Amino acid sequence: MTQRFSPDVGESVDLRLYDSEFTNGLEKEQAQRALPALQERLRQLQSMLYAQRRYALLVVLQAMDTGGKDGAIKKVFDAVNPLGLHIANFKAPSAEELAHDFLWRIHQKTPPKGYIGIFNRSHYEDVLVVRVNELVPAQVVDQRYEQINDFERMLTQNDTVILKFYLHISKEEQKRRLQERLDDPTKRWKFADGDLHARERWDDYMQAYQDALTRCNTPYARWHIVPANKKWYRDYVVTERIVQTLETLDLRYPEPDLGRVVIPK
Repeated sequence: MTQRFSPDVGESVDLRLYDSEFTNGLEKEQAQRALPALQERLRQLQSMLYAQRRYALLVVLQAMDTGGKDGAIKKVFDAVNPLGLHIANFKAPSAEELAHDFLWRIHQKTPPKGYIGIFNRSHYEDVLVVRVNELVPAQVVDQRYEQINDFERMLTQNDTVILKFYLHISKEEQKRRLQERLDDPTKRWKFADGDLHARERWDDYMQAYQDALTRCNTPYARWHIVPANKKWYRDYVVTERIVQTLETLDLRYPEPDLGRVVIPK
C-alpha cells in the first residue's frame, strides 16, 4: 500500500484517508541507518545556504498536542550549525500583537536569506485554535485563508522557500503520549489542562486542519501530511523532504574575488 505525503493542489483533504501508522514498508532499523547520511547532507546544504545568502528556507510544523513538533526539531536538525537556524514558537498573542493584524508577529520571525527558519506552530493557529474556540467571527477566519496564501506567495516571491508539515497522529496515540507525560516525572511539566480541552474537541480540530490543508495547499507552499505515530518514521520523512527541497536550489559556496587580495606580512 502507498500513501501520498502531499495532496494535489485543490484537492479536498480527508484525514481519515491518511494512516498515521503508515511507514511505506520501511523498517525502523533501516530508517535509523539511513538518517545519519541524510542529516550529514542537510548539514552540508545548510552550510552552502548560509554562505550563499541567496535563499531562505521556512519550515512550518503543525500538529495536535503531543504530535512531535519539538522532537522533530531536535532530531532533524541535530547536526545543523545552530548559527544558521531561527526557531520561533508561537503561543497566545500578547496585547501588542493583538493590536496588529494576525500576521504582524509572524512576519517578524520569518528567516533572513541564508537561514533556515522553523515555526513550532505558526500563523495556522489563527485558522485552527481561533476557529475551534470561536475567538473571531467565522467570516474573519474565512478571509484568513486567502490572507495566508497571499502572505506565503509574497515570501516565496522574495526567495523564501516554504515547507509545511502536518505531523499526523491518531487520537489513540495522543492518549498514550499524554499518559506517558503524566507517568514520567521528567515529562510531567509538559502536561497542560489545555491539552485535554483540545482533545475533547478532536473532531472539530480535524475539520479545521482539513480545511487549512485544503485551502492553503498552493503550488508555492505545499502541505506535507506526515504519518507521525512512529517517531522514527516522522523524523526520516521530514529530513528527507528538507534535503530533497534544498537539493533543487543549486546551492554552492560563492567564489570570492581574490584578484587584489594581499595578505599582510
